[in-house]
Amino acid sequence: MAPVTGPDQGRAALLSAFACYTLWGVMPLLFMGQAAAGFDSLEILAHRALWAVAVAGLLVWLAKQGGQVRAVLTSPKTLAWLAFSTVLIGLNWGIYVWATTHGATLEASLGYYINPLLNMVVGLWLFREKIDRWGWIAIGLAAVGVLFQTLALGRPPWISLVLAFSFATYGVIRKRVPIDAQAGLLVECLLLVPFGLAWVLWLQHTGAGVAFDNPTNTLWALANGPATVLPLALFAWSARRLPLSTIGFIQFLAPTLQFIVGVWAGEALTPLRVLSFVFIWVGAGVFAAAAYFRVRAARQALKRAAEPA
Repeated sequence: MAPVTGPDQGRAALLSAFACYTLWGVMPLLFMGQAAAGFDSLEILAHRALWAVAVAGLLVWLAKQGGQVRAVLTSPKTLAWLAFSTVLIGLNWGIYVWATTHGATLEASLGYYINPLLNMVVGLWLFREKIDRWGWIAIGLAAVGVLFQTLALGRPPWISLVLAFSFATYGVIRKRVPIDAQAGLLVECLLLVPFGLAWVLWLQHTGAGVAFDNPTNTLWALANGPATVLPLALFAWSARRLPLSTIGFIQFLAPTLQFIVGVWAGEALTPLRVLSFVFIWVGAGVFAAAAYFRVRAARQALKRAAEPA
């Protein structure tokens, strides 16, 4: 993934990446706001699936990727892979919404610190990618952080681990499916819509739903659409125009903001838990720095190779 050549487009890509990870980082505030308005986590998840379709469909139409969607819907094998990825992203969304509305945002943020480090292990296992010494150090530090988090919580950090593993597996599946991010998300949302719609209708039928009780709640429900789709669209656009080293640094903005939101919300932050995050932060820093220096070394090697003898 080569960096952009134009300075204006480069700045736009950088701003897009920061906007993407900032939106992902403050998303717990959206779910906390809905919980305060009376939504439970399943109702939030149902509306997230329901209203994301409209926004994803609009982006696919603007990007003229309708042909990709039609091709997937007529290809049983590709559709089966996307059905699998839909289960994974539905699990990821559900756990994340539940965590952020039940005082476990700190544990959720840990999962997204672990995720890029877990991706290295998955790359080694499935794609025979190499992990250098610094990569193993980063993974080791993260493992120690998870151990301290286990001691601090009195149990394994299941929310962190499920979020990290589900998103890493989701990434592997999507890497193998020949479809762009927005078009793939639209297909996933289409697969989730029947469940979301059925749950919303059931809630309204039983009187348990709150989304249409008043205009404010309806706006909360509708906000799930752009909040789900726009960060992914910003990520897809910026990731094609920025070097991996830059993305490697910026991606830790999201869990850092999630951590800040969790602390702001008054979640327990014991000394042992702080220690666990220190190990995670150092591991994340080692990962990001190593990615930067690898890309810089590769650029220098290319530059030397291009110089006349």
